[in-house]
Amino acid sequence: MSDDTRVYIYDSTLRDGAQTHGVDFSAADKAAITRELDAIGFDYVEGGWPGANPTDDAFFRSLPETTRGRIAAFGMTRRAGRSADNDPGLQAVVRSGAPVVTLVGKSWDFQCEVALGIEPAENVRMIADSIAHAATVAEEVMFDAEHFFDGYKANPAFALDCVKAAHEAGARWVVLCDTNGGTLPHEVFDIVSEVVKVVPGSHVGIHCHNDTENAVANSLAAVRAGARQVQGTLNGLGERCGNANLITIIPTLMLKMGMTTGLTEADLKGLTKLSRSLDARLNRVPSREAAYVGERAFAHKGGLHVSAVAKDPKCYEHVDPDSIGNKRLILVSNQAGLSNILARFDEIGMEVDRKDPRLARLIELVKEREFQGYAYDGAWASFELLARRMLEDVPEYFKVDSFRVIDERRWNARGQLITLSEAIAKLTVQGERNMTVAEGDGPVNALDACLRKLLLPYYPQLSDLRLVDFKVRILNPEAATAAVTRVTIESADGSGVRWTTVGVSENLIDASFEALSDSINFKLHRDGATA
Repeated sequence: MSDDTRVYIYDSTLRDGAQTHGVDFSAADKAAITRELDAIGFDYVEGGWPGANPTDDAFFRSLPETTRGRIAAFGMTRRAGRSADNDPGLQAVVRSGAPVVTLVGKSWDFQCEVALGIEPAENVRMIADSIAHAATVAEEVMFDAEHFFDGYKANPAFALDCVKAAHEAGARWVVLCDTNGGTLPHEVFDIVSEVVKVVPGSHVGIHCHNDTENAVANSLAAVRAGARQVQGTLNGLGERCGNANLITIIPTLMLKMGMTTGLTEADLKGLTKLSRSLDARLNRVPSREAAYVGERAFAHKGGLHVSAVAKDPKCYEHVDPDSIGNKRLILVSNQAGLSNILARFDEIGMEVDRKDPRLARLIELVKEREFQGYAYDGAWASFELLARRMLEDVPEYFKVDSFRVIDERRWNARGQLITLSEAIAKLTVQGERNMTVAEGDGPVNALDACLRKLLLPYYPQLSDLRLVDFKVRILNPEAATAAVTRVTIESADGSGVRWTTVGVSENLIDASFEALSDSINFKLHRDGATA
C-alpha cells in the first residue's frame, strides 16, 4: 500500500448522475455545476459524453474555464473491426477539447463474449490501441475498467490483463468499476490489494455503485488497499440505486482517515452548501438524514443528550458540524426538558433567565400541544414563534377576520374535468380591513396566493417567500373523515434559508392555514418587519 495520503476526487455527476430517474441537466446547468466543483477543489469533473446527445455537445463546444480542476470527456474504447483513428465515436471524445479523456472498456470475459461478441484477446487490444491513440491528443487519459470486480472474481488473469494493458499504453489512471454494485467491502479491499501489485496504487482509482448500500464503504476500502483516485457523484446521484456519494466520502477521507484531497479545510466547510445547491437546482428536497450535511446530521432531541452536548459536543457528535458547513440543531418535543429549550434559545439568539417561571409553562405547553398532534422537532419555526409570543412581544402583523375556500368542478367544451379553487380572505393589517380573492390549483395554493396578494403591499419582504414542501399526516386514521390532520410546510426565501411550520386540525384547510400563517409571521419577525 502506498504511503502517499493524497486522494484525487473525480466527479461524474454530470454524466453518471444525469442517468438518475427524473434528473435532466441543461448545458447551462452543467457549466454552472462545473464551476462550483472547480471552486471547491475537485480534481476532475466529468462533463459528459461528446457525440452522445445535443446537451453534451453544447457543453463541450463552450467549456467553462477552470482553475483548480480539469474537465474530462467520457467515451468508449474503439469498436471491434476499426482502428482507433478511424472510429467516429472515439474521435468525438478525443477531439472534444477536454484536457482529460476517460475511456470505458470491458474487463469481464463474460461481457466480451456476450455483450460485444468478441474474443477476450481482441478486447485487450482495443483497450491498448484506444488509450495509446488518446494519449497522443489529450493531456491526460484514464481507463474505466467496466465490471472489473465481477470480471476479477470470474477470471483474475484476464481482468488484470485489461488494466495492465491500459496502464502500459499510457493511462494516467486505471479505474476499477463495480458496475453492478454487488461487491462487498472485504472483497473490494482484497481485490484492490492484488491490483496494486501490478499497477501502482498512485495510478489506481475506484468507481462504485450503490446497489447494496456499500458504495461509500467500498470506495473507502479501496483507498485503504492503496487506490488513490475516487470517482462518485454529488449526493449519490446515479442510475438504479446511485453512485458513491462524494459528499460523504470526502469528509470521511479528510476527517477520519487522515487523507488529503484537493479541498482545503476552508473548502470542506462549503460541502453542505454544495450538496444543497445541487438539490435546489434539481428542485429536490435535501435529505434531512444525509451523513455530514443533512439537517438532522447533528440534531439532538433527548434531554440527556442535549445536556451532555451543552457541556461538550463530542459527547454525541463524531465531528464538529462547522467543519463541513453544517450546524447543530436542538429539537424541542414532548421528550424535551429545560436543557433542550435553553439550547434552542442559544441557537436563535434569545436571552432568557433559566429561572424564569414561564419556562416551566412553556415546557408544559409544548407537551400539551404535541399530545394534540403538533410536532415541534420538525417545525422549529413554529416553536420559535410559540416561545417568543410567550416570553417576548411579537407584533401582530395581521389579524384574520375570516376566510373561505371554494372548489368548483366543471367540464370544459372538450369534456375534460377542470377543478378550480378560489380563496377569499378578510384580514386587518396595520389598522386597515382588507378583503381579497385569489385562485389556485388547489385550496392551499389558493389560500397562499390570497394571503400574498393582500399582504405584499404592506410587507414587500414577502416577495421572495416560497413554499418548497407540503406534507399531510393523518394522526388517527381510525376516525376516518373526522380524523385529526397535521400539516407541515417547509418555506424558503431568496437567500436559500429554509424553515418549517406546523398546523393541526380536524379540518385540512384550517391546519394548512395555521401552518401558512406561521410561515409568514416567522419571516416577518425574522426580517424585523413592523406592524
